[in-house]
Amino acid sequence: MKQKLNSGKKIICLNRKASFNYFFLEIIEAGISLKGSEVKSLRDGKGSIADSYAVDSNGELFLINSHIPLYRQSSYNNHNPKSDRKLLLNRKEINKLIGRINQEGLTVIPTKMYFAKGKVKVEIAVAKGKKLYDKRQVKKTRDWNREKARLLSKNNK
Repeated sequence: MKQKLNSGKKIICLNRKASFNYFFLEIIEAGISLKGSEVKSLRDGKGSIADSYAVDSNGELFLINSHIPLYRQSSYNNHNPKSDRKLLLNRKEINKLIGRINQEGLTVIPTKMYFAKGKVKVEIAVAKGKKLYDKRQVKKTRDWNREKARLLSKNNK
């Protein structure tokens, strides 16, 4: 019996600043509505979700400020690199996210974009912004863990 080694996910881009700037309360996988030239550009491994976020418009969620560069081989069918892209979720999930955004003052940010079984998926997180002292604490613990690893490696030699 063969075991499956690959999980079927090819990561396109990560939002590494998100975990430093926000506390994640809930993580959801969502589809994204794209044009053909956008998918081709993402297959090349290009794309950025670093400063993007999701907003609601008429009961739908849209990903704002995500950058997918132009696909060179597509001539007149090319897309706008900074256009708003619709997130594909169930109505129940959309209503829940919109309620949390409006009432609790939380935000929805993408953390990861990847291919799953040939489809582009976005991992979005319901997040709360960190204060400056929270960020300082994260830096302190990271530096301390790095220093601890250095000391342990020196002692083992």
